[in-house]
Parts: sequence; C-alpha cells; structure tokens
Amino acid sequence: MTTVASRPSRSPRQAPVFSKDLLEGQVILVTGGGSGLGLSMSEGLCQAGAQVVICGRSPERLGQAAEKLRSLGGKAGAIPCDVRDAEQVAQLVAKTVESYGKIDGLINNAAGNFLCAAEDLSVGGFDAVVKIVLYGSVNTTLAVGRHLIARGAPGSVLSILTPYAWTGSAFVLPSSCAKAGVLAMTRSLAVEWGIYGIRCNAIAPGPFPTEGAWSRLVPDAAMIEGLAEQRVPMGRVGAHSELANLAVFLMSDASPYQNGDCVTIDGGSWLSGAGEFSEYTRYDRERLKTLFKAMRPKK
Repeated sequence: MTTVASRPSRSPRQAPVFSKDLLEGQVILVTGGGSGLGLSMSEGLCQAGAQVVICGRSPERLGQAAEKLRSLGGKAGAIPCDVRDAEQVAQLVAKTVESYGKIDGLINNAAGNFLCAAEDLSVGGFDAVVKIVLYGSVNTTLAVGRHLIARGAPGSVLSILTPYAWTGSAFVLPSSCAKAGVLAMTRSLAVEWGIYGIRCNAIAPGPFPTEGAWSRLVPDAAMIEGLAEQRVPMGRVGAHSELANLAVFLMSDASPYQNGDCVTIDGGSWLSGAGEFSEYTRYDRERLKTLFKAMRPKK
C-alpha cells in the first residue's frame, strides 16, 4: 500500500469573493451573531453590502461585535434578545423594523451544546439546548416570516445545522434532536412559504473551530490529535471564510431557485463516519464522564 504523505489542496480564500453590492439594501438579522461562526458570517454579509443586525443574550459582547463589524467598514447594529422567549423575539423584530425599516433575511445561528452520556442527561439539560436551538429557531423564523408575508416581500431564512442532524451522534442527544427539528422546519416551510417568495435553506457545517463551542465539545486535546487527518477526507478543519461565503451565496439573489436545501460543508467528514462525536465511545466511559463534567460552565 502506498502511503500518502500530504494532500494537494487549495488554501481558503480570505479576500472578499462577492461584489460589494450583492446584498446592498438588504437588512439581515443574525441570531448568535456576537461571536464565533455567527460573527464570521455577519462579516461576510457586511462585505457584500448588507445591513446586518446581530442579536444575542450578552449586550456587552454584541456591542463589541457590532463595533468590530463597523470598524471593518460594515453596516451593523446590535439588539439584545433571548431567542427562547417568543415575546422578546417579537420585540426584536419590531425594533429592527423600527430602526432599519424592514427585514429581508434571517440567519438562525444561535445554539447551545454540551457533551453528556444520555443516561446522565437531566430534563433541564435537555431543555437548555432544545429551547435555544429548536424553539429559538422556530420563534425567530415565524416572527420574521410573518413580517415578510405582511409586507408582501420575498425573503430568505437560513438555519445553521450540523451533519448529525440526519445521522444522530453519541453524547449530544439534545442537540441531535433539536437540529433534526430545525431541518424539518426548514423543509416544511420551504414548501409552505414558497408561494410567498420566502426561501428556507440550511447549512450543515462540520468541524469549524470556535473558542466557545470547542471548549465544550473537546474534552481532551489528546483525544482529537490528528482528528482532521483521520476523519476529514480533505485533511483539515474548515476556515470561517468558507462558511461565510456559502452563507452569503444562499442569502443572496445569486441563488434564487435554491429552496428547502441543506448544504453540507465539512470536507466530506460525515461520509467517512456518521456521528460527530461517536469516536468518543472508544474511550473509558467513566473517565469520559469526568471530562464532560469538567467542561461544563461553572454556575
């Protein structure tokens, strides 16, 4: 057998891909836009000319994120909101419309996740994730959808999922259930709202490192040493710019016929082994549980 020492590859493009006016005049709401992938996608939207409004639960983090986007030349605003609360979401939509005149698009990015053996999962732990991911996405999608339908305007809703939304995965039962629900919502509304000119799509990112998510999902660095090399056919993790470019494309008029789709961007990793965290089953279960508990935020 011949051993391949390295894979030929192209480096992710860092410079803007799209014209600066691709999303000109569009007002796009991004939940969980204050950090991580949400902030990276917001930056991509700004580079394409959109007025971006980010929301999240931390006013301080949102303010810093919006300032960063503006310092890069983007048009960005921030409105604190807990997407689990339908009334707060209704106020978020009202404030956005009051400040910017309308909403043309929504990215459902707000999420929560943690590693836990299913037999140790509490009702509260299950609720914590499902209410952010599923309830939050439903709350924001319905609120923005009602606004678009009342205006008689077309629009785009993009939800950020995960490849295990259709395969399931060990140790993330709440997230698996919630993300699968958001996928079902996306496909249901793509059919129901197509007549209104509202497109509903999703992206399922694979391994894209973020400080917040990876601190809760990687219990021991030694456990994932060489993970990308072993499980991702492309041999690397994703760059945030790659996800941002895909999000901009799907939110724009460059893809007006794409509806009810879920685009996977993971270097082919889900095809090489279903379940994002299934490899953890090979480790001592008690030690694994100890690591999971150590990763949880201190109350």
